[in-house]
Amino acid sequence: QEVVKRTPGEAEFHQAVREVIDSLGPVLVKYPEFGEAKIIRRICEPERQLIFRVAWQDDKGEVHINRGLRVQFNSALGPYKGGLRFHPSVYLGIIKFLGFEQIFKNALTGLPMGGAKGGSDFDPKGKSDNEVMRFCQSFMTELWRIIGEHTDVPAGDIGVGGREIGYLFGQYKRLTNKFEAGVITGKGLNYGGAQVRTEATGYGCVYFVNEMLASRKEGFKGKKVVISGSGNVAIYTHEKVTQLGGKVMAMSDSNGVIYDKHGINLDTVKLLKEVQRRRLKDYREYHRSAQYTPNGNIWDIPCDVAFPSATENEITGKDAKKLVKNGCIAVGEGANM
Repeated sequence: QEVVKRTPGEAEFHQAVREVIDSLGPVLVKYPEFGEAKIIRRICEPERQLIFRVAWQDDKGEVHINRGLRVQFNSALGPYKGGLRFHPSVYLGIIKFLGFEQIFKNALTGLPMGGAKGGSDFDPKGKSDNEVMRFCQSFMTELWRIIGEHTDVPAGDIGVGGREIGYLFGQYKRLTNKFEAGVITGKGLNYGGAQVRTEATGYGCVYFVNEMLASRKEGFKGKKVVISGSGNVAIYTHEKVTQLGGKVMAMSDSNGVIYDKHGINLDTVKLLKEVQRRRLKDYREYHRSAQYTPNGNIWDIPCDVAFPSATENEITGKDAKKLVKNGCIAVGEGANM
C-alpha cells in the first residue's frame, strides 16, 4: 500500500511489486533482519530516475518532441543493467516495472549485475532509417552522462534492435571519444557484439518449455504452437521450436494475427520484420493460403503450446481458460510479466 500511495497511476509497477512481495513471505520469516533493515522498502525505491526531453527532426524538417527515461533501480550486485524500449506505451510506470523485475532476473544469472530499464514513447514503426538515427543520436546525447561499462549498461528491448543499438553506440562513441565496447549490449558482431545474443531469449524460453514437456515424457515433435509477437523473441522462439519438431501455426504483431495451416514460414517472417520492416499482414503476399485477422486474438487459435512473446500481461483469465479448453498443455512466457 505504501508503494501505491507513493507512486499513483503506475499500475504495472504496482503489479510487479505485489507479485514479488507476495512470494517473499517465507524469506522474511526465515531472515527477520531483512525486515528490520527495511530491505523490501529499499528495493522498491529506485536509486535514481532520469526523465529527459528528446527533440529530433523528421525527413521533412519538422521537429518532434519525445520523452526519454532511464530508471537505475538497484546496483547492489554490480553496474545497472537493462534494456531500452521505444514504444508509444512507454511511461514511467512501465519502465519501473521492467527495471524492478530486471533486478531479480539479473541476480539469478549469478553475474555481478544490477537492475535498470529505460526507453522512450518514440515509435520506430514507419520511420526511415535516417529518422531513427536522428532520434537515437538525440536520445544518447542526454543518456550518455549517466551510463558506462562500470556504471550502467543498456541493451535492446521492444523497438530497439541492432539498427538502433548501432546508432546509440555510435553517438556514445562520438560524445566520449572512447570505444567502450562494454557500455551497451546487443551490438553487431563486427563491432564488439556477442554471438547468440540475438537468439538467446527465444531459444532459452523454448529450452525451458522443452524441459516442462519432458516432465510429461513429451517433447515438441508434432506439437502445434502459437507465438504472439513477431520481434526478436518471437522469431527465435519460432526457430528453435521448429528445430525441435514443433509446428508454429500463428504469430502476431500490434495490428493483427497471421495463421497458416501449413505452418508459419520463418524465412518470410524474417524477411518482413528484420529486412523490410513491414507488417505481418504482408505475409499473405508470399503465402496466399494464410489467413490474416486484423486486431485478432491469437489465443483463440487451438494449440498444444503457447508462447506470449510480445509484451506484458498478454494472457487474460478468459484467454487462459480458452487455451486450456482448446487443448493447450504448456505456456512459456518470453515476454515480461
